[in-house]
Amino acid sequence: MAAVANFYRRVLPSPPAIEFASSEGKKLFSEALQEGNMEGFFKLISYYQTQSEPAYCGLATLAMVLNALAIDPGRKWKGPWRWFDDNMLDCCEPLEKVKVNGISFSKVACLAHCNGAEVEAFRANESTIDNFRNYLVSCTSSENFHMIVSYHRAYLKQTGSGHFSPIGGYHAGKDMVLILDVARFKYPPHWVPLTLLWDAMNTIDEATRIYRGCRHDGWETTAKYLTKKIPQLLSSEEISNIQDLLSVILTPAPVSLSNFINWVAEVRKQEDGSELVSEEEWKRLHIKEEILKQVRETELFNHITRWLLSASACMQKATLDGYSLDKIASKVCCQGAQIFCGNICSSYSTFPKTTQVSSSGCENGESVAVVSGKVIVEDSENGIDMLVPCCQSRCSSLFECGSNDSNKEHPLLTDALTVLILVLPPDTWDCLKDASLREEFCGIVSTNNLSDLLQQEILHLRKQLHFLVADVCSST
Repeated sequence: MAAVANFYRRVLPSPPAIEFASSEGKKLFSEALQEGNMEGFFKLISYYQTQSEPAYCGLATLAMVLNALAIDPGRKWKGPWRWFDDNMLDCCEPLEKVKVNGISFSKVACLAHCNGAEVEAFRANESTIDNFRNYLVSCTSSENFHMIVSYHRAYLKQTGSGHFSPIGGYHAGKDMVLILDVARFKYPPHWVPLTLLWDAMNTIDEATRIYRGCRHDGWETTAKYLTKKIPQLLSSEEISNIQDLLSVILTPAPVSLSNFINWVAEVRKQEDGSELVSEEEWKRLHIKEEILKQVRETELFNHITRWLLSASACMQKATLDGYSLDKIASKVCCQGAQIFCGNICSSYSTFPKTTQVSSSGCENGESVAVVSGKVIVEDSENGIDMLVPCCQSRCSSLFECGSNDSNKEHPLLTDALTVLILVLPPDTWDCLKDASLREEFCGIVSTNNLSDLLQQEILHLRKQLHFLVADVCSST
């Protein structure tokens, strides 16, 4: 067997870079500190980490920044501790794919948004070097904002290609930027000229063919349907009322659309034989239940319910076959098992053994619905729970997903369709030819008519959808 080449670090090309720990690097740090452009450094350095895989630069960078921002991930890392680790960031791209191919700029932005950060994303070709400098000063002069950059290493005379790292500071006098390189096994933190970093950012990502800056396969069909197909359908059909409108846009909807119900799922690992739901878990579920309750109070929910009930039996069955709480729970529990077990292998090595819906007690005496699953990861059996919000049932429905409590029901297909339509950009409905219908429907889906809690959730999901479809739409 041939020997595999191995390396112990790389020599940092200098110039153009200046090693942070060198005498010149220390001087730059001291001067930048006096200038007030190292304010975010101390929080970042407190959570500085090395990427756990050669292609995890984007994930490690984001985990570092999320921890520096003191964002609670709302899920356990190890033992009782909640903490961001690069192996936990998988909601916008499967980890097994990131491990092989890395991650795109849009998906890093999506991940940041999904995990609770306020995100402003800029591509180099959509901005200027002066704007970049201004944003840089704004971020480095505050401890509440941090900048992540995507750049090509070759422009800094370094080995490798595309890379992510956070910015630790800025020296205005020398116009130099401190890169806290998360590939610490390769290069130490270093200062580089801002103009050179800008050139390294102002390049095209070979994988996405899009410019770098400061496609989720599972969502690709849905993304194209939401952003391309729906406007085409609205502009090509004569639509006279809301039921016709719903029929036009929902009849050809991909079956995967119903998986959007994952939006309210929460996954945990079964530990110590305890089935109790913690107070914190219950509070998060309670918020989701309130959101679901408000979704069902919207006029749009009523219209979609009527449409589903009046649709042909064949169409109903085709739609409903795509949605099953057990099926979705099986997928969610499998994904959760991989993450909790640190298993980043391909999906064929993970499969559900059993799933069942039950009621579980809470520390505060309440009860919640839990989908418990036994999942095989390679040869190891793991217990995974999916906590499911549920709300009061107003009436019996064809689309109810079995509950042990006749007064409550789990999230419905109707909920998912209502939220997805509310999430669509407002200009989606500009294609409607009937001005009166357009005005009526825009009023129904306007976020201005929603309660504060539901409005915040819809705006959050709308921004998340934007990040998810950015690469898909640009590539098509």
